[in-house]
Amino acid sequence: MYFLLAFLTSFSVGFLVTPIVISVLRKANIGDVPGGRKIHKKFTPSMGGIGFVLATFVALGIWGWQFPLPDIRYMLGAIALMFFVGLRDDMVELKANHKLLGQLVAVLLVVVAGDIRIKDFHGFLGVEELPLLVSYAFSSFVLLALTNAFNLIDGLDGLAGTVASISLSFLGVWFYVQGLESLAVLSLTLLGGVLAFMIFNWHPAKIFMGDTGSLTLGFALGSLVVAFMGYNSALPQGAFLRLEPAFTAGIVLMIYPLYDMARVFAKRISQGKHPMTADKSHVHHFLMRMGMKHNEVAVTLGLLQLCLILLVFILSDYSDNIILPVLSAIVLTLGISMDSITVRFVKKKVRKAPKILELRDLTISQKIKIKLDKQTVNSGNMNLN
Repeated sequence: MYFLLAFLTSFSVGFLVTPIVISVLRKANIGDVPGGRKIHKKFTPSMGGIGFVLATFVALGIWGWQFPLPDIRYMLGAIALMFFVGLRDDMVELKANHKLLGQLVAVLLVVVAGDIRIKDFHGFLGVEELPLLVSYAFSSFVLLALTNAFNLIDGLDGLAGTVASISLSFLGVWFYVQGLESLAVLSLTLLGGVLAFMIFNWHPAKIFMGDTGSLTLGFALGSLVVAFMGYNSALPQGAFLRLEPAFTAGIVLMIYPLYDMARVFAKRISQGKHPMTADKSHVHHFLMRMGMKHNEVAVTLGLLQLCLILLVFILSDYSDNIILPVLSAIVLTLGISMDSITVRFVKKKVRKAPKILELRDLTISQKIKIKLDKQTVNSGNMNLN
């Protein structure tokens, strides 16, 4: 019951606070202006993460005494730190190295101080338990990658919120079933805040997450995924909802952000560009070139992620050595197919479009209209005074 109340409190606070945030940001003229890589058509306030982060912490403050929140105190502190890194970057753009340093401090709070890390591979690629320093280094790299991968997909109305909501729903239920109350309530309060935010972020968006939201949400989601991987691996054989492909189960919860990041980085590097160069090569850009709308892209990619999560559940008795290659093959095949379909669609559209300076023959109806307009002008009484 308290979990439901915490979720509803977060949703309610987010729903009430977000319009205030929109109004304040509009008056302060803080937001994104159309042009360049921006695909929206009017000024839209950013920094919407303020609403759902505030909603999450208010709900935890009200109901947290029911749960062992000291278990995740370092994670909560790290999430707050990442929020201020994103807030600072939205208000006055941070240098890349300063931004990365702030992220690294938050990551080390979770991995080292909170001891939320990937401790072994359970035989994947022949690797069992990781040495402590290797575990720290690998877990930090994974968490940084998850955070920034999620940050990169926040380029379309409702997309990041849809992806996060699906993963948070799964994590909240799984942690609740396993009796991990502190992680369950954090997942569910985040979910409530994000769902409230999506009411205003769904196309046409009235507000964007900004780095304030995408960095914070990506980091929180990444931390919960790493925690899920660790606790899932620690469950005894045959335990309810224990997933044998522990590593793959964590990856699939962030499969779209990870694939999109790997894809755009590979494309940019192959073209001799810096991997962090901004462009329109993301998956959602390609889908929009096929004529899909913002909400259609968000729903399509959300459903695809949900199907992949269910696939890992269905094949939960098999090891990472089998499931991860299968998952990778499916994702790569879908990605290559999407690129091919998009290229054919764009070429077809270009062939149909009129060439520059091309004069096409008028249709009969167009000729009749011009003739009638000419007769009207010639027969009309014109006052030249």
